[in-house]
Amino acid sequence: MNQTKTAIAVIGAGSWGTALAMVLADNGHEVRLWSHNEEQVKEINEKHTNKKYLPEIILSELIVAYASLSDTLAGVDTIILAVPTKAIREVIGKIRAVQIAPITIAHVSKGIEPDSLMRISEIIKEEMPNELLKDVVVLSGPSHAEEVSLRHPTTVTVTSENMDAAGKIQDLFINNNFRVYTNSDIIGVEIGGALKNIIALAAGITDGLGYGDNAKAALMTRGLAEIARLGTKMGANPLTFSGLAGIGDLIVTCTSVHSRNWRAGNLLGKGKTLEEVLDNMGMVVEGVRTTKAAYQLAKKYDVKMPITFALYDVLFNGKSAIDAVDVLMARGKTHEMEDLVNVLDERNIED
Repeated sequence: MNQTKTAIAVIGAGSWGTALAMVLADNGHEVRLWSHNEEQVKEINEKHTNKKYLPEIILSELIVAYASLSDTLAGVDTIILAVPTKAIREVIGKIRAVQIAPITIAHVSKGIEPDSLMRISEIIKEEMPNELLKDVVVLSGPSHAEEVSLRHPTTVTVTSENMDAAGKIQDLFINNNFRVYTNSDIIGVEIGGALKNIIALAAGITDGLGYGDNAKAALMTRGLAEIARLGTKMGANPLTFSGLAGIGDLIVTCTSVHSRNWRAGNLLGKGKTLEEVLDNMGMVVEGVRTTKAAYQLAKKYDVKMPITFALYDVLFNGKSAIDAVDVLMARGKTHEMEDLVNVLDERNIED
């Protein structure tokens, strides 16, 4: 594929930021990978490894790590933002302090901010002055960093309010191992990517309880209905949830040991406390924070989200996982297709 080679800044040297840096380097781009950890920067530049996050991987020499944010961003017009949701405001503040020319920010995180109830693209636009921000792009989809770093076939989607900007990010990343689609539904892509982490936590809990495939299949199916109900109420296209950022991401996150959210849920199902789980993980589990935000959004938009509410009680109200499952199974009778009809009604879509 014909691509213009350019310098690109990847902000965040965790597993996902590093894996995406590898994709960009495979396409011949100069990649500046920023980390606040100087030991990590030294390791990447001298050994071409990032053993904490991708222990078996050798990195391209086109990937150069920086501890200085101003050096990272010098002369760059595209940033790939790969930091946890809770760090978005802080990191954008640091970028704002050193950036002098307009840039495009493509974020690859999956979460919603509790209390403000903002999607990540909204946070970025709130924190970054208009004169310094060209566009915000979202990259999302079923994509474990461990598999991307091994160049296993992976397919994602990009979206933006400016589809020309989305197309630019598509061109930067797409290759024979990493296929990139575009989707014009930024609300749906962000909501799908964030809320699937809640269902993955719940799926991990059912596995930890030993409930088997029947329970997990039901959980994923009904979980997707919850995601679509809320997302559509917020203005998303319901068809998005049938795509990569919806059911695609849901499947991969609920069924893989690579998923931090599934692993955290699995430990909860085996009787660990939330504090013990988070200490054990050593990395951010986005679904915990997103459960709080989704709980608040469900109340704001008056949307039924029984799985989310049950998980909220487990995480924040001390309810046991077994009791939460019992509550879900004892709910009153309803018609399965009622959810689909309600979603279509919200969008005024006719048969």
